[in-house]
Order: sequence, then C-alpha cells, then structure tokens
Amino acid sequence: MTWVVFDYGEVICTRTEALPELAARLGVPPTDFESAYWEHRDAYDRGISDATYWKAVADTLGVDIDADTVAELTRIDVTGWARLHPDSAALLEELAHAGTRLALLSNAPASFARFAEQQPWAQHFHTRVFSADVGCAKPDAKIYELLVSRLDARPQDCVFFDDRSSNVEGARAVGLRAYLWQGADHARQVLAER
Repeated sequence: MTWVVFDYGEVICTRTEALPELAARLGVPPTDFESAYWEHRDAYDRGISDATYWKAVADTLGVDIDADTVAELTRIDVTGWARLHPDSAALLEELAHAGTRLALLSNAPASFARFAEQQPWAQHFHTRVFSADVGCAKPDAKIYELLVSRLDARPQDCVFFDDRSSNVEGARAVGLRAYLWQGADHARQVLAER
C-alpha cells in the first residue's frame, strides 16, 4: 500500500516571516541575522538544544544573550513556522478524508517538533519523523531508511514531496518516489497518476 510522505517547511507551511523580528530582537541587521540563522540551522535540525543554537547564532553576530532571550527567540521562531499554506492544508484534509496513509518527514528542531505534535493538522499523519528526534537529517540516507522502517514499507511504496532538490535526490537514492514540491495542485496530479 502506498504512503504519501510530506516535508513540512515551505510545503505544508509558508516560509517563515519571523526573521526580521528575530533580527530586531537581537538588534542586528536582517541580512546579517539571516546568514547566521541558516549557518547554524542544520545542527539545530539534527538535535542541538535551543540554547546551543541561539548562542551560536548570537556568537556569530557578536551579541550576548541570556536564557530569557533564548526562550523568546525560540517562541518567535516556532511561531514563524506555524502558518499553514491554505492549499496544502486543504490537500491534507482531502487525503486524510479519503483514507490515504500519510507520514511527515521534517528537518526540524525538537522545540518545533513538540509544538507541531499538538497542532490539529499533525493528527492526519500516522507517522511523524522529526530530524532532531532521531539525530540525522535530510538528505542523509539514514533518515529515509528510518522512515521506511517505521512505516513497515518498501521505499518504492512511498511518494515523497519536498521543496529542496537535495532532499528529493536523497530520497530517490534510497528508492522513494520523490517529487519536488510545486504546490498542492501539482501534488494532486502526481497522486492521481499514481
């Protein structure tokens, strides 16, 4: 039986709009902040703590932060990634209503994972794999193999959508039928053809 697997960031949700607010909180220019934010994000997605991540970002920017600031930055960041794309939300509802077996595979820090698990949309997914929880991240082969194992499925039984080419290529290398995310209508077309 086929599983339909979704990435989260910029597939189910819209791109975060919180970066300017985060930059302002640290008193640094947005372009400088964005560079530091992404520079350390892979390690955050792979499981380092909120405090370790934000300290790395702050150190890169030459800014001092305390525990209260870490908590505030984490809250703003999680909120920034919380807005669902309406078309994607509608697609999830349609698939869930039709009885489609759904799974989530997201590169995300643990703080976001704990937030996401409490959201109504998350209940559509039979299985949710967040990178920080398993200590590896897309496009590493290990995370796709872990997903397939948890689904008790064969790689070719999984149709996977992600907005990053490298993640799509990584999934294909393991045998998943992976597609670059081009919006909900394109996903419907792909699934109809399957």
